[in-house]
Amino acid sequence: MRTSALAMTAVLLAGAAAGCSDDPGDASTTTPPPTAAPSTTAASSSPTAKARPAVTVEGADARLTAAVAKVYRGRKGVRAKATVGRWEGEKVAVVTSGQDVTLAVGPRWRVVGGWWPSLDRKADLGGTPRFVLVVGSDARPGKTLRGTRGDTLQVLGVDGKGGGGVMGLARDIWAPMPGGGHAKINAAFAYGGGEGQVGAVRKVTGLPVEGYVVTGFGGFEKIVDRSGGLPMRIARTVILQGGTKVLAGKRRLDGEHALAYARERKSLPDGDFGRSRHQGELLFAAAATARLEGIGSVPRTMTTVSKYADSDLTAKEALTFVASFYRIDPRKVGHTVAKGGFGTSPDGQSIVVLDAASRQAFRDFRDGRL
Repeated sequence: MRTSALAMTAVLLAGAAAGCSDDPGDASTTTPPPTAAPSTTAASSSPTAKARPAVTVEGADARLTAAVAKVYRGRKGVRAKATVGRWEGEKVAVVTSGQDVTLAVGPRWRVVGGWWPSLDRKADLGGTPRFVLVVGSDARPGKTLRGTRGDTLQVLGVDGKGGGGVMGLARDIWAPMPGGGHAKINAAFAYGGGEGQVGAVRKVTGLPVEGYVVTGFGGFEKIVDRSGGLPMRIARTVILQGGTKVLAGKRRLDGEHALAYARERKSLPDGDFGRSRHQGELLFAAAATARLEGIGSVPRTMTTVSKYADSDLTAKEALTFVASFYRIDPRKVGHTVAKGGFGTSPDGQSIVVLDAASRQAFRDFRDGRL
């Protein structure tokens, strides 16, 4: 069933909130000029170039400006603004000019996507539908992710037609494991890392998940805190582990309370299913904040997330996927949790056996929208 909801992204991919100032990156290249100039102009070879520059990009170096100029070849007087950041060691940039958005990856800048209504060009965001797995590992602060389990499993999807969705997966779903055998789905991360977890999710859901982003408890807290907290509306008061309360109403959660809200299950009437629902609420709240900041905030956000999370997504894949959420119609976005009844595994564990409604949700989500 398709439901209306806030357009979303992920607290890991584009969830850094207002005021994200943690290492905004730079626009320098490995060749002269060594640092970004306040603005750079790509001049046309025509006789009128000196009187009217072809493309001027504030905040870009010569290479990035030249890459953007190729998009507007034949146009004169184009003025744009660039924001630059990093993802897994690669540079990323978002260049805006009016309603036009150009996405580029450096350091030898090349355009990898965007949308350009002024040129009557269709959006280019890496094909559709697209799915990415967001994993919250149960690694404690200061500990490695290796050998830990996927405490949070959320699949984000976009259909390229203005729709999208986020699907939470109960962590006790019985699933095939990397290398053979079966176990609870969150154990796949311990057996095979991010790739192993993606593989298990693909087999259970049938969705062509292209990659993952994962962080531990400490990384999650730092992402939220570096973002200035996460503003959201709490539907009802929740008593967290240790007796701390998150009161109903509008709240700005810091990293510690956002993590506790995402992990709480014992006080919820539907336990782990309710926890997965809370995790989805956090994603929605992060999305709303990110959208208010605008597409230009994406490179700074990606820089922050890249510091405290691991991913197998390339800069091109991550940048185009995150940007695609800024093309979503809030009325065409849905959220669900894959769940089922309780059963017993062959070795005596309590597990979740997927129900018919969840299997149907997998089929509905194959077009990238819920």
